[in-house]
Amino acid sequence: MMRTFPTLKVLDAFKGLFAIFGFDYPVIRKILQMKWTMDGRRVPTIFQQGKVKNEKDGNRFIKSLWVYALYGLILLPILFFGDMYLFQMTLIFSVIFFMTSTSMISDFSVVILDVRDSTILFTKPVQRKDISMAKALHVFFYLFFLTGALTVIPLAASLFLNGFVFFLLFLAGIVLLDLLILAMTALMYYYVLKFFDGEKLKDMINYVQIGLSVGIAIAYQLAARAFDLVDVNVSFSPEWWTVLIPPLWFGAPFEYVLNGNHSTPVLIMTLLFVLVPLAALVIYIKALPQFERNLHKLSAQAGGRKRRVKSDRLLKVLCRNQEERAFYRFAQKMMRTERDFKLKVYPSLGFALILPFLFIFTRPDLSIWDLHGSKSYLAVYASLIVAPSVVMMLNYSGRHKGSWIYRVAPVTRVESVYRGTLKAFLVKLFLPVYMILTLACIFLYGPVIIPDLFVIFMVVCIATVLCSLWMNRVLPFSESFEGMSQSETLKIIPFFFVGGALAGLHYLVLKIPFGIYGYAVIVTAVNLGCWKWLINGRNEPGRL
Repeated sequence: MMRTFPTLKVLDAFKGLFAIFGFDYPVIRKILQMKWTMDGRRVPTIFQQGKVKNEKDGNRFIKSLWVYALYGLILLPILFFGDMYLFQMTLIFSVIFFMTSTSMISDFSVVILDVRDSTILFTKPVQRKDISMAKALHVFFYLFFLTGALTVIPLAASLFLNGFVFFLLFLAGIVLLDLLILAMTALMYYYVLKFFDGEKLKDMINYVQIGLSVGIAIAYQLAARAFDLVDVNVSFSPEWWTVLIPPLWFGAPFEYVLNGNHSTPVLIMTLLFVLVPLAALVIYIKALPQFERNLHKLSAQAGGRKRRVKSDRLLKVLCRNQEERAFYRFAQKMMRTERDFKLKVYPSLGFALILPFLFIFTRPDLSIWDLHGSKSYLAVYASLIVAPSVVMMLNYSGRHKGSWIYRVAPVTRVESVYRGTLKAFLVKLFLPVYMILTLACIFLYGPVIIPDLFVIFMVVCIATVLCSLWMNRVLPFSESFEGMSQSETLKIIPFFFVGGALAGLHYLVLKIPFGIYGYAVIVTAVNLGCWKWLINGRNEPGRL
């Protein structure tokens, strides 16, 4: 028997609104009840790290909300900025917008684009727009729980610090922000689905996600740069482009209502705060039937795509034996065709590409000419964040049940599996991103930094091996994504500090005349040693 969820009781209060837009609310309610029931019946991850786990009522997302509540503590000090409401709320909503949007891209897109339930639902007298609305509500409630956990502490504090009106505006902003993010993401997929199909469409969605991730990071920086910080005062300098930045829309109502600032830019942004999320939601609702029809292009298989025959010369240099080359090709194909893997990994590649430049251009008045002679290119170490996040994801696959192939394959050296997989990641995923970073940095700083960029790449290669030893306790692509625990994600955090420490060490080396060349020799030797001895020394997993 399916449970009755409190969220359904809340939704019952709005059933008349669904009727106005032509939806069959009882059907939507039943689908949602089924989805939430299934969310609490996740299959236990029996083989994770060789231990049997019993997961009862295992909605891992709900159980992990306390982590987001801890993240929400970073928003709390911003509320003590006094009555600079436009600045502080723009900053708060920038953080919320950033974290919620990235979660939407990496975690919830799979739900919006899921067509697996169509086999059952499309054989029943259910309209497709009702199915799409149920999917949208499913994601919206999860987003609302996420933002609620993220803001529960700041919301409670705002009630005591700034009063009930501030609290209501804050709460309304959270709801409208979730609606905006949901509608924006779904509409983006709608227009991509409209013009592409099959495998080409799946690849296109991944590329759009990278662009959206990068765009969100840039918008986050632009929102902060719309203000000038002078001593302890903040002044708002409106430009034509400021009304195009969503986080400013969500800060404007506080300035308009509580500070009585009725200037034209603030008024326009306050109107956008209300109108844009609602307009986006209405457009999305109108597009739902066509969206659901287009969604089934995802299940279409592309006709035999011709692939160019590439030379194996580079592969023979990278991989010294046949086993390693075989697993290199296997990992390369998995990374290229595994949709769930790409949905979770590609946004990280986008951040690795843009994050160094966000650190380099920290000052709004900084020009390209100011960079020559500076050491700010060491911000490229920020790209190291992609290594632990992707290496961790190499454990997981949507086709993990096929991992029986490891048991029947004539594998004589288990380290060939790891070595081939890690090299495929570095060459096929990280190296293209790093080449773009390298070319951009050479343009900004000149060819003199080429030895430094070589050192950073060697450091990333070393970090990749160390991350694998730290996090890869099973064979590549052999675990279900559903089995990913919060503790696995927390293993990434130490590498953030390691990256900063290595950047500091690199900076000290630059103080020594010609020290970078000696350092390059050292890191190259360490890198070769890591790949030869550390990977060779790892034990064969018990599952093999």
